[in-house]
Amino acid sequence: MSPPKLATWQLRARFAAGLSAMYASEVPAYATLVEVSGQVNSDYLARHSSAQRLGSIQRITAERHGAIRVGSPAELAAVADLFAAFGMLPVGYYDLRSAQSPIPVVSTAFRPIDANELAHNPFRVFTSMLATRDPRYFDADLRTRVEAFLGRRQLFDPALLAQARRIAADGGCDVDQARPFVAAAVAAFALSHEPIDKFWYDELSRVSAVAADIAGVSSTHINHLTPRVLDIDDLYSRMTARGITMIDAIQGPPRTDGPDVLLRQTSFRALAEPRLFRAECGAVGPGTLRVRFGEVEARGVALTPQGRQRYDAAMAAPEPASTWSDHFPSTDEEMAAQGLAYYRGGDPSAPIVYEDFLPASAAGIFRSNLDSETKAADAEDNSCYDSGWLAGAIDRDIHDPYALYEALSKEVPQ
Repeated sequence: MSPPKLATWQLRARFAAGLSAMYASEVPAYATLVEVSGQVNSDYLARHSSAQRLGSIQRITAERHGAIRVGSPAELAAVADLFAAFGMLPVGYYDLRSAQSPIPVVSTAFRPIDANELAHNPFRVFTSMLATRDPRYFDADLRTRVEAFLGRRQLFDPALLAQARRIAADGGCDVDQARPFVAAAVAAFALSHEPIDKFWYDELSRVSAVAADIAGVSSTHINHLTPRVLDIDDLYSRMTARGITMIDAIQGPPRTDGPDVLLRQTSFRALAEPRLFRAECGAVGPGTLRVRFGEVEARGVALTPQGRQRYDAAMAAPEPASTWSDHFPSTDEEMAAQGLAYYRGGDPSAPIVYEDFLPASAAGIFRSNLDSETKAADAEDNSCYDSGWLAGAIDRDIHDPYALYEALSKEVPQ
């Protein structure tokens, strides 16, 4: 009798759980974040009958998003191959260079897109690629050297990628294959203990700390993992009470009395982690880096393009909370009637959860955990980065989030 076959979502759940366990061992404060998130969710569920309007407590408890960074289109294509085995496809294009606090990366999010897959396990990974083509950050000489460095390193074992392609084509694999495959996939994102070339890392840091984190080391790693919480303001207070230093603000929309929309995020400050550095003379000695942190998120209903226009207008105000009611009504019924948010079958009692990201918030979280600003030269951006370019670079469609939400809104609520 052949061993049972695991479906794609089961592989994804194991992958997410494996990464979470590994990251908790590497960054103990993340384990505290998960613990406090569970307490907040349990208390919120006990007090609010509508707590599961945007997903079951089982989904919310297991839900994570991760973030990784890579250096080149080839590396991003390899990530796409690996994540496809877990049913995670590229959705959305995010240009963090255009944020108020610019970061020299372009990004997409790998996640499930089918409603049932999302309900089983919505694990998503925000994946950023270094924008080496942009001369504002990388002159011709530095770009050549960075791309040569990236071309010499190998993030993933070719055998792992070959197996991932087979599993993606087969729509899953048996239990005996799953264990070593998931373990190898998780291990690929472990923090490396290889000594870091200090001169090279410092040179890249003068451009951007993110550039150094991507192209100044020999491997990629989990930059942060993010549990989902039902009351992020309560979470922020509880973490602070435990002596965990949080960033200064909660990113995204303000807290209001109306329906939660899109995404609110915050994090504890990146911690100084011990790393080994190699000096120009070849000597290896201890040092620290602050690049990894623990993020937490609260998700709301997905907005339509019209709703997103109102959101952008609201967030442009000096104090968005004070004028929020000028842009958004206070009930799901009104939101649905005005075409501002997505609901299954148009039913206001069946909101569709926002599964994606906000570039301003992502850049804000990144910036809040860096020690220095990104340095941009006064040069013309002729890099031609956009969603179409990224799709061509990795030879995969970049799914349009609005099209996915529109399709979900046609479904009848269950």
